[in-house]
Parts: sequence; structure tokens; C-alpha cells
Amino acid sequence: MHQTFDAALGINLLHANQKGAEHNRAHFDKWGITCFNIMSSPGAGKTVLLEQTLAALKDKLKIAVIEGDMTTELDADRLRQYGVPVFAINTGRSCHLDSKMVAGGIHQLEHQYNPSDFDLVLVENVGNLVCPAEFEVGEHAKIALLSITEGEDKPLKYPVMFQEADCLLITKMDLAPYLEVDINRIAANVRQMNPYATIIPVSAKTGEGLDVWFDWVKSQVASQNQPLLDAAIASR
Repeated sequence: MHQTFDAALGINLLHANQKGAEHNRAHFDKWGITCFNIMSSPGAGKTVLLEQTLAALKDKLKIAVIEGDMTTELDADRLRQYGVPVFAINTGRSCHLDSKMVAGGIHQLEHQYNPSDFDLVLVENVGNLVCPAEFEVGEHAKIALLSITEGEDKPLKYPVMFQEADCLLITKMDLAPYLEVDINRIAANVRQMNPYATIIPVSAKTGEGLDVWFDWVKSQVASQNQPLLDAAIASR
């Protein structure tokens, strides 16, 4: 568990992080890029979802990925096979990405490419149901994943993640016939925490729900990017 107040420095770490997130978002807005922060517990299926998303949308949207992991670039290497820029960030002992870490990925994007050519940046956060939801990275939307293998009560036990989510993907739906799990109860528990989040059941194995997810991504990018570009042009 992270500490949100550094007594030695006398600063509130969440407040400092928020300033950094606002700075990151200003860059995205200037370039007309939508940014999603993808969060879940370890093993819920973030990387395979990104693989499916890149395969389906890389020819329709210009996408880059900022890939967070405590160690290794194993997941980053999986995503590089889809031919998109992937910037790996190892957090060491930290259980989440923060705005300063993501700023490092943004600077790499800026130095190696023309950022205005991109439509979407996907940030895959470190697997953790608590800290990633508390530390904004400059995203325009938070995407949470919950595997049906994790149980129906996770939204009640880890409320912040689900309160903050704009979209919740219930993953591994292909396992539903083999588990005593009530999908409607999961959705109802999420609704207790957050009545407004879009809920999409998906299976990366069977493809169930993925078209709904892809359509949600495209609609968010379409509704976000043009107003951002219009505002940036107007401010010049």
C-alpha cells in the first residue's frame, strides 16, 4: 500500500500527482489524443484485451501504448507484435503508475513521433485493485476489468476502483458455465458503487462482447478528439 503523504517532504503526494496528471492531459488535449487508463487486478486480462483491441482497431485508429509493469517487458513485447509504438515503464517496487512515470512515456512518444498523428494512447497500469484508481495519469477515461473468477463481491470490497471507472469490462465470460457466479449480481454490486459506468461482459477467447467494446472505444475517441483539436486551434 502506498503512502499518500510524505512527512519528510511535507507534501501531499496525491496533490502533487494530480498536478502532473493535469500537465499530461494538457499535452494529450493539445495533440487531439484520447487517453484511457486500463486497470485491474493481476490476471484479469488487461494485456489480452489490448492485444484484441490493437488487432481490431490499429488500422482504424492511430494507437500508442504506455505499458506499466513492476519488472520485465514481457507484456510490452507481446503488444509490439501488433506494430504500434509501445513504451515500457518498469515501476520497481511501486504497485501503480503515477503521472510522472506516464510523462516519461509521453516524452518518448513526442521525441520519436509526431504526437498529433495519433488518436489514442492506451495506458496499461500495474495489476492492482487499489492504488491505480487513486493516482490519475492524465487519462480521459478509466477502464476497469473484473474477471468472473475473482468473485461477485470485489466491487464492494474494493470500491474506489469501481467508483472511478467510466467503463467496466467483466472478463473471461467463457468460464461462466463452469463457475457458480451470478453475472447479474456482479453488475448489481458495481451499480451500488457507480450507477453510471458502462458495463460490458467480454470473452477474449470466444469474442463475446468485443465488438461492443470496440464500438465504445471508437465512440469515445470520436467524441473526444475533434472538440480537443477545435479548442487547441481556437486557443492559438
